Amino acid sequence: ITVRHKGGGVKRRYREINWFRNFNSTGIVCSLEHDPNRNAYIASVFDFINFEFFYLLAPKNLQIGDIVKSGLEIEPSLGSSLPISGIPIGTPIYNICPKTFEKGKISRSAGTFSVIKEKTDTYALIQLSSGEQRYISSKCFASIGEVSKKLHFLTRLGKAGQSRWLNRRPTVRGVSMNPVDHPHGGGEGKKSGNSRTPWGKPNFRGKTSRSKNHLILNK
Repeated sequence: ITVRHKGGGVKRRYREINWFRNFNSTGIVCSLEHDPNRNAYIASVFDFINFEFFYLLAPKNLQIGDIVKSGLEIEPSLGSSLPISGIPIGTPIYNICPKTFEKGKISRSAGTFSVIKEKTDTYALIQLSSGEQRYISSKCFASIGEVSKKLHFLTRLGKAGQSRWLNRRPTVRGVSMNPVDHPHGGGEGKKSGNSRTPWGKPNFRGKTSRSKNHLILNK
């Protein structure tokens, strides 16, 4: 076993999503689709300018037939992608580029979004769904709206087999093992306290980020 608790799973085709969207584009939403590789819906868009189809991460309330745009000088509208300098303060945004000319990496999970708290000519302060606040360049691109499928966290699998379809193998508790297999194993009755990993290291449950990025105000 090279990776614990993973294996099997149903084969699935990868849908290539356009995460950049920093070019001039005007397109119409042709369909809203389920993507087995992520927890939000995706939208198929036909670009009138470049005459091609592409997928984008669908925001909440996006409908078939809507027009979505991207570029430097466009009006803010649902699903459109433009620099943060052109987006009003307080607007919910998603698929945010952390650095100029990078692909969108922030606020891409189902139901998440960030809010612009303040901005200047060079930097903008955004607040993530987690409460974290960070500064990013005003030239960075972001899409307007909230990521679709907000109630994804209420999904119930219903049976063990569905976990196996999703590439998840069973997880055995340490207290149900023998002492040779896990630090929590053995003993008469249930054991508590001194939580440790299977390799004997203390199992800390605090924050794991050690980033010293001066642009992040609070984590």
